[in-house]
Amino acid sequence: MIEAAFLAELPVLAFQALLVFARVGAAVMVLPGLGEQEIPGPVRLGIGLCLVPLVLGPIAGTLPSAPDSAVIAVRLVAIEVLIGLWLGGIARLLVMALAIGGQVAAAMMGLASVLVPDASFGAQSSALSRLMGLLAAVMMLSSGLFALPLMALVNSYAVLPAGTGFPAGPAAEALAAAGSASLELALRLAAPFILGGVVLNIALGLLARLAPSIQVYFVAAPGQILAGIALVGLLLPAMLGVFAEALRAGFADLPGAG
Repeated sequence: MIEAAFLAELPVLAFQALLVFARVGAAVMVLPGLGEQEIPGPVRLGIGLCLVPLVLGPIAGTLPSAPDSAVIAVRLVAIEVLIGLWLGGIARLLVMALAIGGQVAAAMMGLASVLVPDASFGAQSSALSRLMGLLAAVMMLSSGLFALPLMALVNSYAVLPAGTGFPAGPAAEALAAAGSASLELALRLAAPFILGGVVLNIALGLLARLAPSIQVYFVAAPGQILAGIALVGLLLPAMLGVFAEALRAGFADLPGAG
């Protein structure tokens, strides 16, 4: 009797596991720390599969049963994938602030032409931006910050239960707010480099007016780069501290984090 009851419930359990994997797996593919582009896709897929039984147990009673129509089933799975990508994308936008700040700082230092492949941005970026992106990933994993968006993902079933649809309007507003917060944080992190770059270029412009026969910018470029690198070494611990606090505050505002 027990085996017969289990076999009868197996299709429902399998569909519910598929719904959980659709949301959790999609989120893991883009979540900061666990979903870095440097991590092979099969590894990220395996992480998502390992999380399914951990998430399914507590929320199994709130998940819908397998529908009779295949169209409805595909629709439910697609909505779960969209929710997972949305939640993971919001967290990813916040973490990208450090790499964006590094790109701005590199432009102020004169390193914008030193480009390297960047899997996170899908193109080439400056060496400093790439360094900052890798530092963000290392900090997420070493400090345990990656657990905060994971907790928000698990708790998101209380805010957005499976089968209730996707709130397109609030989702777009949340993405816009996350992008705005990420850009604001990036500019705050790069503010010393922006200020130093502006002051230096004004000084070089005045010097070029006073001594037009001297190629001021070619002479000053090595010094500008060296000064920028020294400033990075001096300010990096403080930048990472500000970045970590901003991430904790940003992750606390994720849907389901409260």
